[in-house]
Amino acid sequence: MRPIKRKALPKMATGELMEKLEHAKASICTKVEHLFHVVKNLFIHRKARYKGMAKNTAQLFSRFGFANLLLARRWINDTDRQVAS
Repeated sequence: MRPIKRKALPKMATGELMEKLEHAKASICTKVEHLFHVVKNLFIHRKARYKGMAKNTAQLFSRFGFANLLLARRWINDTDRQVAS
């Protein structure tokens, strides 16, 4: 939903419910888009290298898997620093 439409929502229960729904959708969207950002910039996926959908799909699956591992490692390291003090 566009920001101007979010501001125009009624201040009743239905409007607050719609606001929470839009906030949840935006939260999910940012998490997914961040993963695409990591794949594009760290693993330099700008265009398809191979001919054939199976090869390109396999390459993307492996890159997204590595990106998940990288982000999980960062998350684990951050929690270790907080707990160790």
